[in-house]
Amino acid sequence: MARVLLTGAAGRVGTAILGGLDDAHDWRLLDRDPPTGELTEYEYFVADITDESALLAAMEGIDVVVHLAGDPRPEAPWDSVLANNIDGTHAVFEAAVESGVEKVAFASSNHAVGAYELERTPQIYRTVSDYRLDGSELPRPKNLYGVSKAAGETLGRYYHDMYDLSVVCVRIGNLTKDHPPIDYERGQAMWLSYRDCAHLFDRCIRADYDYEVVYGISDNDRKYYSLQPARDVLGYDPQDNSADHD
Repeated sequence: MARVLLTGAAGRVGTAILGGLDDAHDWRLLDRDPPTGELTEYEYFVADITDESALLAAMEGIDVVVHLAGDPRPEAPWDSVLANNIDGTHAVFEAAVESGVEKVAFASSNHAVGAYELERTPQIYRTVSDYRLDGSELPRPKNLYGVSKAAGETLGRYYHDMYDLSVVCVRIGNLTKDHPPIDYERGQAMWLSYRDCAHLFDRCIRADYDYEVVYGISDNDRKYYSLQPARDVLGYDPQDNSADHD
């Protein structure tokens, strides 16, 4: 059982992870908002993600950081993504190195590569094809939120290379509970179920890796992200498929 710090714990991804992995690890949570409901049962730090002293206190004795915190809005303005997503992620990596953390799983996003879709829509969402992004391609964001996630991936690369920190960047697709998005082809192609989300981050916590970029989606028929790197490196074995809900 790993000792895991989960930042941005009150958000949707955090909810999926804790809902599926409650007893699997020793959790410590951090969020800028005070805990409510079931979150009150955990050890909990109320702090901004850029608060370096709070991060160091929260990481004491921690093995793995799952970093979800940030402004999640695709159209978030630059001042917000700079402070919350770039400066905040930098602070997390700095604190992880200083605290002797072994691994950081960074929540990147499909928006880091959204511009690859521009010349291929809408067919890319409708057909089963051999076209796959696999994590080896350069980022091509189409909004400033995506820019901030690409910056987070680059920060992860730096902290791995310079400080030997194990880092996995998960380009998360469209996370929804129970079923894929309705009447939204793009969301169906990159659907990530709550069950598969929890399993994927469990593998990020347990697996051994150096620096990796993987895609976080379920095993959808019409996917255009490759799951092979996540399968090979992490042992990810998704169970859900958006096609089962057509």
